[in-house]
Amino acid sequence: MREEHDSFGSYELSDDAYHGVSSRRSYDLFATSLMPMPLSVVHALASIKRVAAQVNHKAGKLSADITPAIIQAASELESGRFSDDVLPGVFQTGSGTATNMNVNEIIANRALEILGYEKGQKHIVHPNDHVNCSQSTNDTFPSAIRIASARLLQQDLLPELQ
Repeated sequence: MREEHDSFGSYELSDDAYHGVSSRRSYDLFATSLMPMPLSVVHALASIKRVAAQVNHKAGKLSADITPAIIQAASELESGRFSDDVLPGVFQTGSGTATNMNVNEIIANRALEILGYEKGQKHIVHPNDHVNCSQSTNDTFPSAIRIASARLLQQDLLPELQ
């Protein structure tokens, strides 16, 4: 078990969990949704995080030490890994903040693991300061919904219509 802290206190998390304290707290406080977040939206958010890390590195906002690990971790989430760590359902407070933070925590913890550190070492790779650098949930979440919709149309609907 590992202990993680946020502004509301601490939480005990399983060592093998990639989600973090924010995701767990959100899930426990708002676990009213019987519908899970579609993984297509999570994968699209991971795409945004991957590209944002590349741009933020070029802009000098992310160091060369952590950027490749964030990109790899986002690519892994985008390809379907870590589905068990996607906690928030479709019905959540705010504008997708719980899902955005969940994705940030999964990527940050996987990036730490890639770099050879234990999960939860936020001073090395921080979910908000590094993975979410220069992003707003009000932009990323609606963009992820649009990306997911476009991908599903292209991959599923159009072939069926053919």
